[in-house]
Amino acid sequence: MTTTNVNLSTKVTAPITLTGAAVAKVAELIAAAGADEPLALRVAVKSGGCSGFNYDMYFDSEIADDDVTSEFDDVKVVVDPSSAELLSGSSLDYSDGLQGAGFHITNPNATRTCGCGNSFS
Repeated sequence: MTTTNVNLSTKVTAPITLTGAAVAKVAELIAAAGADEPLALRVAVKSGGCSGFNYDMYFDSEIADDDVTSEFDDVKVVVDPSSAELLSGSSLDYSDGLQGAGFHITNPNATRTCGCGNSFS
């Protein structure tokens, strides 16, 4: 008789990480929303834009069974499986300076980006 060991406890890493500045701003925005139910930041990739894909971010209270979830301090981040593949290794940052304020995704999988900074391929 042959016995084969199978490791069923594979760890899924977060497809996107948040910098400290991004965590602080997202937590602030969630608190300001004053929602009755707990909110998570959903990061998604949609078809479209000048380069082929667009990033989409919004607060969501519904989490699907197959969503990839991760937590950064008190901020829960949710990514659907298809977007997780395209976001793997990405980082979300927030900056507030003289050039304006906003979130920026650095994605090592993007081979080309648009001048607007919101689309990639």
